Amino acid sequence: MPKQKTHSGSKKRFKVTGSGKIMKQQAGMRHNLEVKSGQRKRRLNEDQVLSPADAKVVKKLLGK
Repeated sequence: MPKQKTHSGSKKRFKVTGSGKIMKQQAGMRHNLEVKSGQRKRRLNEDQVLSPADAKVVKKLLGK
């Protein structure tokens, strides 16, 4: 049977931690940054852990 290919869009958007959690970039840092406060921009710039329900789907796409 052929190997399962990794989903190209998913591998660019998500990363897997050493413990197996899926990390994603928080939305909201693409435009209108001059109207957002510095505190809000710092919070949005951090990576977030994906919820368990979404992580199950993403793991399948990543072949994990």
